[in-house]
Amino acid sequence: MTKSADNKMPQKGVFTGIMEQDENKNYFCGEYLLDFKMAQKHELGDWITIKSIIENPSDISYNKYPKKSKNFDKANRKAE
Repeated sequence: MTKSADNKMPQKGVFTGIMEQDENKNYFCGEYLLDFKMAQKHELGDWITIKSIIENPSDISYNKYPKKSKNFDKANRKAE
């Protein structure tokens, strides 16, 4: 890890961002669809860290979200 990389927010997973919901009630974070049941344990606007991703098996949402995660949790956002 370089010194410049040390100054960035630590990222321990695939992606860290804000959980949102689209017009079709899909929960997502960045380009990743989030598992509906798992996402309901969190609140919209929470910072989450996606730990792993899979190919989205749903024909309905695949075009918009080709990648999906069931393995995510609230991000640890400590002040530096």
